[in-house]
Amino acid sequence: MSEKFQEGQVLEGKVTGIQPYGAFVALDENVQGLVHISEVTHGYVKDINEHLSEGDEVQVKILNIDEAKNKYSLSIRATQEAPKAARRPRKQAAAPKQEETAGFNTLKDKLEDWIKQSDDREKFRK
Repeated sequence: MSEKFQEGQVLEGKVTGIQPYGAFVALDENVQGLVHISEVTHGYVKDINEHLSEGDEVQVKILNIDEAKNKYSLSIRATQEAPKAARRPRKQAAAPKQEETAGFNTLKDKLEDWIKQSDDREKFRK
């Protein structure tokens, strides 16, 4: 493992290979790490090739160093500012018209109607 790299460090790297699951980025001539597809950019990435190409110079942040396996987990997304969520204005509901609410009754009101109907049926059976 290289002593000159630390978790949390942000540095420049060069994309050396692309796979469907992520991109390999060389940090120097001896060390390279993986930028998982979920760490390429903010938002969903369907095809990593739409965002990166071999030979691209990218800024990456070291997320994790697994010394036992000699693996570097990198992120491009962590070096970028998160986009502000686009807020859509909510539609203001118009006041319901009287005829629109006529078909809606509370369960309590309906229950009273059902009991009355049931009682009326019982009277006809007798």
